[in-house]
Amino acid sequence: MIGLTTYLEQSRTGVWDVPAAFLPRVYFDSVIRAGGIAVLLPPQPADPASVGRVLDGLDGLVVTGGKDVDPARYGQAAHPATDEPRPDRDAWEDELLRQAIARRLPFLGICRGAQLLNVALGGTLHQHLPDVVGHGDYQAGEGVFNTVDVRVEPQSRLHGLFDALAGPHSVPVYHHQSIDALGDGLVVTARTGDGVIQAVELPAVPFGVAVQWHPEQSADDLRLFTGLVQAADRYRTGADHTGRDHTSADHTSHGRREPS
Repeated sequence: MIGLTTYLEQSRTGVWDVPAAFLPRVYFDSVIRAGGIAVLLPPQPADPASVGRVLDGLDGLVVTGGKDVDPARYGQAAHPATDEPRPDRDAWEDELLRQAIARRLPFLGICRGAQLLNVALGGTLHQHLPDVVGHGDYQAGEGVFNTVDVRVEPQSRLHGLFDALAGPHSVPVYHHQSIDALGDGLVVTARTGDGVIQAVELPAVPFGVAVQWHPEQSADDLRLFTGLVQAADRYRTGADHTGRDHTSADHTSHGRREPS
């Protein structure tokens, strides 16, 4: 059972123009094709008890893409190019991630999800990458995904999921922000050639992976989603959902491979 966070935006369909929770189909299709059951998690009051009840029913979590994280969460004023903040979604996903980490619940962060994870753990973001790298190749605009090459760090979980592929590995991107100062406990596991962080992991948990790119856009490559679903299955069968240690089950079956 895999929970996926959703947008909450004004939306039009037929005669209706109302605030609505939604998520592009490619996200939950990827979870389903990888063998999981998808459950959508719209933004709502983020009190710890409610979040705990939600996570009681899940075996894994995907924090999806969307609007920029509120810069106030990492002590900065907003850049002119930064989105209008979505404080309800920020708070909801922050609490989901914090409790998922405490429970050692497997999670995957995608684009905004990677950025929010970093901020939740005390890190900061580059608010507008063109100011840093001098080009806008990471976000072409008009909903068009660019492809960039990333290099994956050896000995990382990502390296194992990609069958010991260090790189270059082509991935679809659509982001104008990225991780700057790293959050507590995170390690960088992939970068592009210009140094932009494209993936991080949290080694303290059995499966805590976050990528800046959009794996749901690669219909023929389910490796990240399959890795999450397999970790969720181990979580479900290896212990209850109250945070009991899952370490032994993970170390024997998580599938990490040494470089060949």
